[in-house]
Amino acid sequence: MNKSITQDAQNDKQISKTIRRFFVRFHVSFALKSANACKRKGFSVVEIFQYLFLLIFSNRSMYMNLLTGSNTPAFAKDTVYCFMKMPQINWSRFTTILSSRIIKEAIAPLDSEDRANVLIIDDSIFERNRSKKAELLTKVYDHAKHAYKFGFRMLTLGWSDGSTFLSVNSVLLSSENKRNRINEASAMDKRTVGYKRRQLSMQKGTSVMPELLKHAKSAAIPAKYVLFDSWFSSPSSIHAVKGIGYDVIAMVKKTPKMFFVTTGKRCP
Repeated sequence: MNKSITQDAQNDKQISKTIRRFFVRFHVSFALKSANACKRKGFSVVEIFQYLFLLIFSNRSMYMNLLTGSNTPAFAKDTVYCFMKMPQINWSRFTTILSSRIIKEAIAPLDSEDRANVLIIDDSIFERNRSKKAELLTKVYDHAKHAYKFGFRMLTLGWSDGSTFLSVNSVLLSSENKRNRINEASAMDKRTVGYKRRQLSMQKGTSVMPELLKHAKSAAIPAKYVLFDSWFSSPSSIHAVKGIGYDVIAMVKKTPKMFFVTTGKRCP
């Protein structure tokens, strides 16, 4: 038993060192500050964020961490909860800035100049079948299982050079139809990022997609093409992507209501 505890402590120590090196190399503190993650007093957001990172990579919940007393933080659990609920933090901006720095400093130097980098748009089901009070919880149709589930659609923007995939940012989508929503959003200051994020989640995925691409463009993430499936390949979406400055690679929808012209020929 003592040997197991000692081994766990050594693993946590090694993980903690690796996390600190990662934070320093990719300037995570700068990304947090750029995303409005800051506090006027108390423990710094970097300390709290490092602790959350440690929990994820040590495969341990905060409850179990406090129970075992392993790497117990100096701050209380309420400090962590308050940090995670801060409505002014722009988490989408944080992940975009961080992924941009990782791409430029760790991945791009290893690629050849003629390699074509791409951005990939895709959505998947984020199930919350046991949830009852989650904000904007909605009924989502699972096309793979042909059944409705409680949860959200997770719209994700990723980057790839053909051998590496890196998530850039994402949005949990509720339903634009109020009748399909189980719960509504909590009352919040309309000036905060949290309020705007909730409003964005109640829009269609095709309307949210250009916003994610604009964030990637402003962060100067190197990419020439945007890839997505037929769900997003409407003429309006393709024009929106072209307007941002990317070319499109997609499977077009097969429908009698839309026509495409290629090499001078009209295709149904």
